[in-house]
Amino acid sequence: MGDFERNKDQVQAGVQAGASLVGRIAVIITDAVGSIAKEIGDFVTDGIEMREAARAARLDERRRSPMIDLDGIEDGELQG
Repeated sequence: MGDFERNKDQVQAGVQAGASLVGRIAVIITDAVGSIAKEIGDFVTDGIEMREAARAARLDERRRSPMIDLDGIEDGELQG
């Protein structure tokens, strides 16, 4: 085996190792981006659900609480 072939084999091994490393890093980054997107989506969904629950609670409270007469006049006593 000559020097040229040995150098070619070393370069080839180095390129393969580098490509493999870049591939593994790309997988890590891809998984991380996917996980981040999922967590952000879950967070937004939780916020929407909390807002809807608060709205439903306000509506329920309005339905349950009696009307408050602020002017002290019975509805039948109005003169017009």
